Formats: sequence, C-alpha cells, structure tokens
Amino acid sequence: MNPRIREAGLLLTIVALMLLLAWRTTGFFSAANLTDLFLANMPVMMIAVGMMMVILTGEIDISVGSIFAISSVVMGKCASTGVPIWLSGLIACAVGVLLGALNGRLIAYVRIPSIVATLATMVALRDGLRWYTQGSWIQGLPAGFQWFGMSQSGFTGLCVVAVVLITGLTALGLRNLRMGRAIVATGSNRMAACAAGIDARRVVFGVFAVTGGLAGLSAVLNSVRFNQIPSNSGLGLELKVIAAVAVGGAAITGGSATMTGTVLGVILLSCIGSALTFLGINAYWEKAIQGGIILIAVAADTLKLQRRDHAKTLPA
Repeated sequence: MNPRIREAGLLLTIVALMLLLAWRTTGFFSAANLTDLFLANMPVMMIAVGMMMVILTGEIDISVGSIFAISSVVMGKCASTGVPIWLSGLIACAVGVLLGALNGRLIAYVRIPSIVATLATMVALRDGLRWYTQGSWIQGLPAGFQWFGMSQSGFTGLCVVAVVLITGLTALGLRNLRMGRAIVATGSNRMAACAAGIDARRVVFGVFAVTGGLAGLSAVLNSVRFNQIPSNSGLGLELKVIAAVAVGGAAITGGSATMTGTVLGVILLSCIGSALTFLGINAYWEKAIQGGIILIAVAADTLKLQRRDHAKTLPA
C-alpha cells in the first residue's frame, strides 16, 4: 500500500475516534487529560523513533521495556545518593546506549537473530533488576528532582520540544544523510547494500545503540514526573512501541517506514487506552488491540512477500 494512502487512512481513523469521543464523553479534551496523555505516552513516541530505524533494517527489539526500567532505576539511584540530577540523567542515558549496544553487538557481530537476542536480554535485564531492587521502589529523591525543579507546564513544554526535535531530525536524517539511506538500504536488500560498500553490521549495531539511548532518555524524562520510581516500570512498553510502528505502516521485514506514519501510529494507539476508559470499556482490551495490530501487520507483510515471490516465478 502507498505510504500516503496508509497515512491518510490513519489520520481519518484518528479524526473519527476524536469525533466519537467528543460526542460520547466529557473531559477527554480537557487540558489536564491531554497533558497527562502526552506525558504518559512521550516514552512511546521517543522509543518508537528508534524502533522504526531498527525495523527499517529488518530487525526487531523487544528489550526496550527492560532498558527503560533499568535506566529509570539508575536515574533514581544516582540522584538519591547525591549525584547532581543532570549528571544522573546523563548516566542513565549512557546506560541505555550501552545496553542497546550490547544488543547490537549480539545481533550484528555474533549474528544471533534479533528476536532471540533481545528476548534473552529482555528477560535477563528484567530479572536482574528485580533481584537487585527486590521489588522496592526508589525513594528519597532530592528536592528539585520532580519536573527537574521546573513547573509542570514548563516541563511539558521541554518534553514537547524534545519530541519535535527527535522526530524532526530523524526524519531529515533518514531522507538526506548517507547514514539514513544506509539504514533503508540495509533493510531493503542487505546483500546489495554490502555490495554497494555499506557496512550493514555497523548500521545494525548503530540503530540498536541509538534505540537504547532513546529508551534511556525517555526513562529520564518519565522518571522526573514522580517523587519515587517503580522498579517495574516499562512493563508492556515494547508491545505498544512495536504496535505503533507497525500500524504506522512500517514493513516488519524491513526497508519501508515513514516518520509521519510512526507519529500517527503512536497518536492512535496512545488515544485508544484512554478512549476505552472514557467510553466505559474494559481497559484490558488495549493489550488485545495492540497484539492484533502486530499480527495483522506481520500477516500483511507476509502476503506481500508471497505475492512478490509468486510474480517473480511467472514466465515473462
């Protein structure tokens, strides 16, 4: 399907959902609810940018929720022991980059399939964090930790700027920079990309490291919303991120994705959970919807590949 047609369909779906909510509910469009909705889903948007690049290369990362949780705990632990808040944030982001680079190393150079490697790191990191914290939340955070010492509205503005810069610069980079074109080429045809002089292993390693860094950054910005940090944060985050990228039109097999589609996918899925609550529908359906979206996306890509392969076998 043409990406523009897919994006137009997503936009129409979002508009239809908004009209339904305006008709059947009150309070959804209040400033307080929209602010909470944005801040709650800001990590999804940031990590989705990295996930889109990972999927563009034909890989997948299901460990982002665990990286997010570890970065959150690192942020809190550092700040609670007297490390300056800004330095605690940098350390947490660095931890995210290192964990993402670990995934990239296992996948690009050890050549473990990405689904296997990131499943292993997801479980190992999550269980290791559970053992380290014993399920305890991080408390005793210093004054000025929450909202970075800013007002809530000022912090929200900072997050808006961060999201706009990350999405905008990534979109420009994928379109105009050599590295961006290398990411697309690697996912489209890895053998052809290598023949053209592209180091596909370096590309794969890089996108996983960047995704880890974005998970770390989003963990930092999410952590300062509260005066204590749960040790089990980020549960189910990977499912929502992958579903958002998939519904945005990214080909799970790689080589095709757009930033506009990813942003619209995040907006749609971010609104669904809140919409279910406002419409009086059990919120547990949100996970089922996300899983269904991933299933449909994978099935659509598989059918597309089968048709392409069938067309190649037809006589000229």
